[in-house]
Amino acid sequence: MNIQWYPGHMTKTRRQIEADLKYVDMVVELVDARIPVSSRNPDIDAICSGKPRLVILNRADQADPQMTRAWRDCFQRQGFAALEADSKSGQGAGRLAAAAREALKDQIAKWRERGQVGRPIRAMIVGVPNVGKSTFINKVAKKKAAKAGDRPGVTRGKQWIHVESGMDLLDTPGILWPKFEDERTGMYLAFTGAVKDEIMDTETLGCHLMALLGERYPEALMRGYKLSELPARQEEENDVSYGCRLLQAAAQRRGMRISGGELDTERMARVLLDEFRGGKLGRFTLETPG
Repeated sequence: MNIQWYPGHMTKTRRQIEADLKYVDMVVELVDARIPVSSRNPDIDAICSGKPRLVILNRADQADPQMTRAWRDCFQRQGFAALEADSKSGQGAGRLAAAAREALKDQIAKWRERGQVGRPIRAMIVGVPNVGKSTFINKVAKKKAAKAGDRPGVTRGKQWIHVESGMDLLDTPGILWPKFEDERTGMYLAFTGAVKDEIMDTETLGCHLMALLGERYPEALMRGYKLSELPARQEEENDVSYGCRLLQAAAQRRGMRISGGELDTERMARVLLDEFRGGKLGRFTLETPG
């Protein structure tokens, strides 16, 4: 399932980020804790090289807690400051300023030597679409300062937000990269809503997600759809075929049928994606360090 989505405004966003870097002291990069690799735009490393980086593992409330800690340690070993957060509840938002000051402690010491005591830290917030940047900023600012939404493409222009903890935050639109080299990357981004649903075959996407959850988190799948057991996977069965059988089993338990009594697997796929994205099925991490 080869998913590609790179609307024209993202080229403009990349140029805007490059132009605005000179105004900030550091870059705060939000990633989805469920897919910490796929939700990292590789262009950000090239664009923002030379700037101190703080990685926020957002949506930690929906990710496997043990894996989130492992990913936090992994990013720290790579030289990044790292913080777990949940932008909806505000968990982690209160620790942003302290983490930023720690990451910039040498620079802050130089400011003090020059008499720049109390100078606010200016940080640029970056990330892929729909990763929760604006919602996180609103929790940090303790007010509705940035436009937020549950779909990609809500933030379109740059927004400066001053927060009481001595920081100025520059919100930026979500940005992807022109081509996903790994087919799985596009799929994982689609699972979490970073890619617009309108460009995809939702039923096929749901089959892939079902197969993945059936392999890694079978108990959660059985609990979520009241299945006594999962259909056994045949030796030569591919992900789509197996996932479709799981989708059919879930649709049958939910009583989803169309006229004529046929199982409505397309509707079931939409429900699956909504429940996965909303954390209703459990806490999942689809990628592991290393």
